[in-house]
Amino acid sequence: MVTRDDIEAAAGRIRGMVRETPVKRSPSLSERAGGAVWLKCEHQQQTGAFKLRGASNAAARLGKVAGVTTASTGNHGRALAHAARQLGLPAVICVSRLVPQNKLEAIEALGAEARVIGASQDEAFEEARRLERDEGFALVPPFDHPDVIAGQGTLGLEILSQLPEAAALAIPLSGGGLLAGVALAAKSLRPDIRIIGLSMERGAAMAASLAAGQPVEVEELETLADSLGGGIGLDNRLTFGLCRELMDALILLTEAEIAAGLRHLAREDGETVEGAAAVGAAAILAGKLRAEDGPLVLLLSGGNIDPARHAAIVGEET
Repeated sequence: MVTRDDIEAAAGRIRGMVRETPVKRSPSLSERAGGAVWLKCEHQQQTGAFKLRGASNAAARLGKVAGVTTASTGNHGRALAHAARQLGLPAVICVSRLVPQNKLEAIEALGAEARVIGASQDEAFEEARRLERDEGFALVPPFDHPDVIAGQGTLGLEILSQLPEAAALAIPLSGGGLLAGVALAAKSLRPDIRIIGLSMERGAAMAASLAAGQPVEVEELETLADSLGGGIGLDNRLTFGLCRELMDALILLTEAEIAAGLRHLAREDGETVEGAAAVGAAAILAGKLRAEDGPLVLLLSGGNIDPARHAAIVGEET
């Protein structure tokens, strides 16, 4: 299990390895939501996403290994490649063919190998496990690992240090490492704070697993929120139970709603984010999320979207 002490230790361990990212109020979303809405700008992290926190914490705790590996939808792989370069370790990041080209290029720009395997994150994981088994690489999972969860939890501590009056946190949900870590940290400080998970309707594995009462396989589909794709693992040890215990509500968004969130953040707030980071804004615009009970924080989890794709979406008519 992961505790607040683990998260506090992670915060000390990764200080200097990650940025403290800003929060800013969104006047336009506040008006739409009926109360104050704040944006936690984690897309301004060094590798463009929150994943650097968990990857840095996990990598910093490794002993002597031949290298590091993982399976990733892109952002965790980029974060682990960055951490590996800081530690002088080889890195092989296994990805499915659904991962966008810009994310593959970002991984390789950090000196890591981006190895494309199969049509799903689960298939890519098989290669990462082989590297661990046969070649002595340390496997750093993208979410279901105590050091990764603790690293992501530093965001919860950081948000409440910046905005202690926050009443609710809206958190993009994929494998659950981000939500689990942030919720553990936030609820240890403020048991009454609401934790709202946000995902896409297409291929949301955690949502399907929670509905089924156990981890299940879900077909991985193309989606604008590609960072939220991938399974949670049928042998999930931590994040499924933590999300079930700590999440107060779950909201699913259509592709059109996510695109509307992207456009709004770009046009009204001047923030370029990827689809996974736009789900909070999307939920407000769709009338699925309100801020009437106190300040609401939307976690802008990443900004690693292909510029041409972003321009095409933002340029569309609403």
